[in-house]
Amino acid sequence: MKKIKFGKFDEFSSQSKESYKTLRTNIGFCGSDIKVIALTSCLPNEGKSQVAFNLGFSLAENGSKVVIVDADLRKSVIVGRYKLGAVDAGLTHYLSGQKKISDIVYSTDIENVDLIFSGVHAPNPTELLEKDSFKELIEELKEKYDYVLIDTPPIGSVIDAAVVSQFVDGVIMVIATGEISRKFAMDTAEQLRKSGCKILGAVLNKVVFNKGGRYGYGKYYGKYYGKYYGKYYGKYED
Repeated sequence: MKKIKFGKFDEFSSQSKESYKTLRTNIGFCGSDIKVIALTSCLPNEGKSQVAFNLGFSLAENGSKVVIVDADLRKSVIVGRYKLGAVDAGLTHYLSGQKKISDIVYSTDIENVDLIFSGVHAPNPTELLEKDSFKELIEELKEKYDYVLIDTPPIGSVIDAAVVSQFVDGVIMVIATGEISRKFAMDTAEQLRKSGCKILGAVLNKVVFNKGGRYGYGKYYGKYYGKYYGKYYGKYED
């Protein structure tokens, strides 16, 4: 198995550590059958990829063996964000029949954490994720890992997350404070429910804590609903 080293990793603050411990505990209470979890958001830039990684690290810190699958085949940010260098095989290579599963799983310098990258840009991401080979991949990973975390595109922009949700045990929505309206979040959750998946809950991200350790909703909560929806809808595929 190939190994990659994280060139950039943000250390948790004490508040963040506690938040991810709570999230980790809540996932445990969802049941021992919850092993494959997709993470999505309403719109781009809400921090779902970072939440997926931090949750993975937290689960691994607790002794669980975790694999993180980058299924955002349209605009993956993982390689660039963590300065991981060149990656020569990923999910698109496997789904298109060019690579085997063993060729696309990378070990990391984070104990108990493995990675599958998105791979090269594909012109047909939805069709690739609908393939039986994706389901077969998930089934094999379930046998080897305690948790399979799947980072998917924003459900409010493209349908990929709904496609992936057919193969997972549950979905976590990542919602950035002050960037979308409650109505848009509820509409997005309804899209997921229509796909038949189980929504495990939501993570309120980008929360600013004050000195007393409390937090408040952003000043602009709801202001950007129309702006962001109009800006990204239909453009996420580019």
